[in-house]
Amino acid sequence: MDTNGLLAALDEKASLEFLAQMLRHKSYSATPGERELAEWMVDRMHAIGLDAELTPVPGGRVNAIGRWRGDGAAGSGKSLLFNGHLDTNPVSEGWTVDPWGGLYDDEFIYGIGVSNMKAGDAAYYCAVKTLIDQGVRLSGDVVLTYVVGELQGGIGTVAAIEQGVKADYFVNAEPTDVKALTMHAGSFVFVIEITGNTRHLSKREEAADAIMAGCWLVPRINVMTFSGAASARHASINRAHVGVMRGGLGREMLEWRAPQVADFVRIQGSARYAPGQSEDGVMADLRALLDEMENALPGIRASVKINRNDDRPTMLPFEVALDNRIVRSVNEAYRQVRGAEQPTGALPPSAFFGTDAAHFYQRLGMPGVVCGPGGKYNTMPDERVDVGDYLDAIRVYMLTILAICS
Repeated sequence: MDTNGLLAALDEKASLEFLAQMLRHKSYSATPGERELAEWMVDRMHAIGLDAELTPVPGGRVNAIGRWRGDGAAGSGKSLLFNGHLDTNPVSEGWTVDPWGGLYDDEFIYGIGVSNMKAGDAAYYCAVKTLIDQGVRLSGDVVLTYVVGELQGGIGTVAAIEQGVKADYFVNAEPTDVKALTMHAGSFVFVIEITGNTRHLSKREEAADAIMAGCWLVPRINVMTFSGAASARHASINRAHVGVMRGGLGREMLEWRAPQVADFVRIQGSARYAPGQSEDGVMADLRALLDEMENALPGIRASVKINRNDDRPTMLPFEVALDNRIVRSVNEAYRQVRGAEQPTGALPPSAFFGTDAAHFYQRLGMPGVVCGPGGKYNTMPDERVDVGDYLDAIRVYMLTILAICS
């Protein structure tokens, strides 16, 4: 098979215009526009000959699932699943271009959600379309999943898995700047409450100052790693960070009595931990740090709990072996497309993100890799993706499909 000829057959202008059309759909998470885009994707998959349908997601939402069926004998070809979400974050202040205009030039394509993650979504559709247009026949199936609710913990992907959607391997197209992410952290939000003992400032020597305790605690949390890391590589994606700290008098944290020492502080933060570690282990490490604080600051007491406000799935950690077939296939595809070695591994900052890759890994044991266009300009005003990265991602996906499914 002349793979160079197949790569050269990619219609770059049509591929950019397809992504631009996706961007013109205002598919905010859990809105009617999200469903409209899912319906549009089903129509586009039908148009190139895929079996495609809308499937239900809790909350009255829908995924768009398509399948390019291989023609080999049963079991003769491996199957490959692509995964990405259609819903986007809202537009922030500071945009200088139309967030839904589908605008592009020689350097960038712009739009809300283009990096997170419509460029990845469009790339695997265009990869399949190009191969079909060139008459390629595969032995194994290619499954295209366009899910919703990744921004709510992955409820769309979990629904698809529970409905039987699976394959031998997967590529999650979240933005990695076309690098191969083989490990990322699990995450959760924690809440710490610190209780002290108030006095008027004239007698603060007798007080136990909860705000001072919080000031002692926060920098120590922000440099934490956690016990039980399997290797230095695993420990490298350990991280905790405090994002909120409030204090004042009483659990209401009253602010009108500044002359008194604060006796209550509430802290909210997030923890990232590696495969092989656990929420329980992280919580034990946090508890040990609170014990140290209580010993160092007489009169201070503290508690910690995981913040679970709803029924969203937990964002778990993900890992695949560096020598797994899917990783080697993506690496080789990248090498052929770009003539260079693909950065591969637990790569920051992507290794601190959560993705739906974890659901396939944790629930089904599917080996996969996270690799997609976008990243550098993610979740910011004038969100954009390098045109070259988008087009190269299509080519990488084409070669990966051939390597796995032929």
